[in-house]
Amino acid sequence: MIKTDFGSTDLKLEWHTMTDAEKQSACLWRYEGEYVMYNLPSYEEMKAKRRGFMRPEAEKNYYSFYDGDRFVGYVNLAEKESEVSIGIGVSPEYCNRGYGQRIMSETCRIAERLYPEKPLCLQVRVWNKRAINCYLKSGFMIDGESYFLETHAGSGLFYKMIKKESLH
Repeated sequence: MIKTDFGSTDLKLEWHTMTDAEKQSACLWRYEGEYVMYNLPSYEEMKAKRRGFMRPEAEKNYYSFYDGDRFVGYVNLAEKESEVSIGIGVSPEYCNRGYGQRIMSETCRIAERLYPEKPLCLQVRVWNKRAINCYLKSGFMIDGESYFLETHAGSGLFYKMIKKESLH
């Protein structure tokens, strides 16, 4: 595991490539309210349909983050032709506690080390103010107008966000 010290926050996160046990755990996370759409199918269904972190060609893109022995979240760093797309999942137990921003900050460092020549971007639903605020605090900005997108979690309006330092 790699340790990350966030200075004055007293929060040290460790990260590594996502394991099978962590994938099983993430499939059990249950969000409430409007976030229920982010609940994953069962591990068995994910595996059978080769979805998300169960796609063999994408497994190396997923990283798990820990605060001590607590599995607090994971990310997907997907290299595209001209950019690197970031996806994040934070355990519902740890949402609204600063973990998303800290995971994003470390993820940006990982991505910039692995893909130094490519800009970092992500997609976020326009109604997800919690996530948008996290990404803004992590140095991302909304790029352009909202657009319609069909995803495994349903269709909706999204923003594309780009890391400020990635803009040239």
